Amino acid sequence: MFAGRIADFKGPLGDFRPDSMPDGAGLSRPLPDWIADALRAAGEAAAADTWPQIRAFDYREYGINGNRSRFETLYFRRRLMLNDLVLAEWAEGSGRFLDAIIDGLILICEESGWQLPAHNAYERGGKRHSLPDPDDPVIDLFAAETAAILSTTLHLLRAKLDAIDPAVVPRVEQEIDRRIFKPYLVRHFWWMGQGDERMNNWTAWITQNVLLSAFTLPTSLPLRRAILPKALQSLDAFLKDYAEDGACEEGVVYYRHAGLCLFGAMTILNQVAPDLVAPLWQEPKIRNIAEFICHMHVGGDYYFNFADSSAVVPPCGVREFLFGQAVQSQRLMDLAASHIERDANRLMPSEWNLWYRLQAVLWAPDILKRKVTAPARSDHCFPGIGLAIARDEHFALAVKGGHNGDSHNHNDVGSVILYKDAKPLLIDVGVETYTAKTFSPRRYEIWTMQSAYHNLPTFDGVMQCDGDHFRAAGMEVRFEPEIAEVALEIAGAYPAEAGLRHYRRTVRLLRGRAVEIHDQYDGDRPATLSLMTLAEPEIEGSLIRLGQLAEIRVEGAGAISVEPLDIVDPRLRQSWPERIYRLLVPFGGSALTLSII
Repeated sequence: MFAGRIADFKGPLGDFRPDSMPDGAGLSRPLPDWIADALRAAGEAAAADTWPQIRAFDYREYGINGNRSRFETLYFRRRLMLNDLVLAEWAEGSGRFLDAIIDGLILICEESGWQLPAHNAYERGGKRHSLPDPDDPVIDLFAAETAAILSTTLHLLRAKLDAIDPAVVPRVEQEIDRRIFKPYLVRHFWWMGQGDERMNNWTAWITQNVLLSAFTLPTSLPLRRAILPKALQSLDAFLKDYAEDGACEEGVVYYRHAGLCLFGAMTILNQVAPDLVAPLWQEPKIRNIAEFICHMHVGGDYYFNFADSSAVVPPCGVREFLFGQAVQSQRLMDLAASHIERDANRLMPSEWNLWYRLQAVLWAPDILKRKVTAPARSDHCFPGIGLAIARDEHFALAVKGGHNGDSHNHNDVGSVILYKDAKPLLIDVGVETYTAKTFSPRRYEIWTMQSAYHNLPTFDGVMQCDGDHFRAAGMEVRFEPEIAEVALEIAGAYPAEAGLRHYRRTVRLLRGRAVEIHDQYDGDRPATLSLMTLAEPEIEGSLIRLGQLAEIRVEGAGAISVEPLDIVDPRLRQSWPERIYRLLVPFGGSALTLSII
């Protein structure tokens, strides 16, 4: 899609202005007082703060005990402080933040490596080195994002920095060239794409930020012309792993680092080489990628989540709105505008990427003037990942088929997620705070990854296995005015030791009435269905009450029990309270039916 257009491209390559509107026009009006005041206050707080010290041990700790959060807190705090200072100076123009900005720029330039410890490897899945090698930089997600932050800073404040100390800007540009541009052109990193190798969010995310740096800085035309074809090939490598339906197999959290970064890369290219990209905005696949987030949204801050995604994620914002505008999706624009209206953090104060924050500052005032329209909601099917979504005025239902070889996979083939009145009823727990174990051969020892902690059966303790050959079969989806039905065979998601010949799950939304889950199996081991709930279940024989929200009537079960699960992990606590529950529903025979009202 992208690389095929470069052969015929003869036009010039212009500059990218991260502080401009998508058409390249600059800001022609003063910032509203509420924005200027917020930026100034954040800058003053950052100026009064102390820059975090990063020790060798902080970097090495990941290799010692697997903890990555302590280093990352220090690392990202530096970048957030710099962003706050830069935006305050840009908004105010007084010069009082410049000394602190120079401190931040030089501190970051003096870091031995910009890549995270968890990413400090030269091959996909390769050995993580204990310390970065300054002479052999790794371009990971956050090395590229650091370059983008610094490039945006220089774009906004170059003249002011030069006036204070003419050595600062060249030092920053030298580090970006050494750590990003040179290795980008001479080394093949896995995320660049090669043949049929599967890509993920890394490809779009890094490519966007390399393009931003290359076209925001006053780089040479030969450098730009060398970077451009590699970037276009990477974008094609990213797109090849998306079905035409546009679904992000990594889940809704990674949409913002995958689909939205594709949009970011296209925005940059659209400004520097308009004839190259403009026709692609109307490609159905690009529009479908944009609208994925709309179909995944349930209500409020809740989303259908699978893979390493959380049920509660920050609201949509200006980036989603602009993507909707680019592909002419009123549905996405309405969703984003409705979220921006209610979001106290619409200026993205916790965002690492300075460009995203500039977009929020530039566009939020105009979006807030719009009449907010409730976004459209409808049934939807994503055949590419085997996901079906059905809704009525009370229920929002998702059934996950597909396979267990997705990027950021959880063993969840056949699992069901259910909301009633936009409140969680049957939940997907999500993922804990990332550690070394999360992306290691021991990943599926983590309870949140296991099928036994999804809304799925276990056979005498035997759970689903990971790998794309563990999959659903025969998925059938029908949406009709009175009923939505999803049926699939999930025996293939379990290993041979499960002794399973077939397991057919049929899920029905009887619109305006109830949800039914009917499971029938043939196997050698006893089956027990797990149901993950937020509300504490009350069991009266074959009746399960979930507070005032719902009742589940069970047919074909033995004695039902409840297991409380204490939630202490901070990432899980962003979605769930201190305790959730697992219902264990043993099959009394070969069939089990749940009626949820």
